[in-house]
Amino acid sequence: LQNIVSKHSSQFRGNAQHDALEFLLWLLDRMHEDLGAASPAQQARGSQEVSAPLGSPPAAQHPRGQSFVQSHFQAQYRSSLTCPHCLKQSNTFDPFLCISLPIPLRQTRALNVTMVLQCERWRFVRVGLAVPLLGTVADLREMVAREGCIPPEQVILAEVSPRGFLRSLGDKEELGSAGEAAPLYAFQPPPARRAGCPRSLPASPGVARPEGPRLLPTAARSSDCLHRGPGGRILLLLCHTAGTGPQLARFGPPMVLREERGISWEQLQQSILAQLRALLRGEVRAQGTGALFRIRLAGGSAPCTYLSPQDPHPLCHPAIDRALQLSGAGGPPHVKLTVEWDMSTKERLFGNVQEEAVQDAESVWLQQQAHRQQHSCTLDECFRLYTKEEQV
Repeated sequence: LQNIVSKHSSQFRGNAQHDALEFLLWLLDRMHEDLGAASPAQQARGSQEVSAPLGSPPAAQHPRGQSFVQSHFQAQYRSSLTCPHCLKQSNTFDPFLCISLPIPLRQTRALNVTMVLQCERWRFVRVGLAVPLLGTVADLREMVAREGCIPPEQVILAEVSPRGFLRSLGDKEELGSAGEAAPLYAFQPPPARRAGCPRSLPASPGVARPEGPRLLPTAARSSDCLHRGPGGRILLLLCHTAGTGPQLARFGPPMVLREERGISWEQLQQSILAQLRALLRGEVRAQGTGALFRIRLAGGSAPCTYLSPQDPHPLCHPAIDRALQLSGAGGPPHVKLTVEWDMSTKERLFGNVQEEAVQDAESVWLQQQAHRQQHSCTLDECFRLYTKEEQV
């Protein structure tokens, strides 16, 4: 076959590899030329030698200049162009023998999101989502809101690694890299109390004064603050870490608090301990005003900014204001704080507590299975993608 073809077309001579589609188009074109240029007598002889299927007209009955190649393979497609301003439409018709159809690729990827909800039964649940590859964080926020049955404006999205907070996600960011650097968490803020209601501090779960190291002497103080107003409430995202260097690891569940800006260090410490009451070993009672841990601003431009226990209003520091401005568009403004525990204090109060226990929803397995399977498509889907309207 290769020798016969090479006698009629120099492009197929030699032992080089050739494209199968190129050969098919050449073959159809030569058949069309030979059959279309044949005389009526030659066409009649050809129809007698090659018997046509029952009920179908022989190829020789085509008018001069036409062939069965045209009737079976050739068609034309209409290309419509509509002006978006005047809505004038122009149509062009182009013949074709073949169409190179695009294959639709998978448009989504599986992404697991751990939801921290204000619900005891579903406090920590990991859900699986099929997020669009070309979407934005705003699309993800809408999906998470539907899963948790909460308004989208109340969803806080952040990446939390085994060593602590990395960053918060803004609505305008692309979803391409979301959740790749660290697991993705979605926080639901606690409900806001009515204005004018006095804040009732939780009973202290009690903590003995630690013997560990004190806070850094360069800890931030609100006395340097340009905005000293203690009014208003603020959302705090907290995670707890223990150890130093390679041994640094997060323990316990991440949490979200809503506190007054004018809160004192002792009140803030007791509020944090109240959230960890279920993890404490036995009854421990706080004594004095000693600092049990250090509190560091996480995810900001100044990663080593610590709040000072000697500060009367530690949440009024200007670094807190900067963190609120950098929390990203989308979701309520918040501040990420890392509560750093001395290893000996952590083991004495909490024992061998690791990260939070997260329950996987059925959607996690379903999305993994759906995206692990090889993507398949039908010929009709290829045609729909080929004829899809697009903006020029």
